[in-house]
Amino acid sequence: MKQSEITELSVEELKEKVTDFKKQHADLKMAHSVTPLENPLQLRKVKRTVARLATEITKRENQ
Repeated sequence: MKQSEITELSVEELKEKVTDFKKQHADLKMAHSVTPLENPLQLRKVKRTVARLATEITKRENQ
């Protein structure tokens, strides 16, 4: 998810996306522990997306 897409979302949508991406990250980690993922960089991408979303939420709450 790009930063420009993140800035267009409301706070409630951001919180929903965070939970969705956290679940996706947990599922990918579990799948990777059982059998190696075809593209293990997916883990990094999802983890960074969660961080971007969380940062945007914090930024908006502090304003």
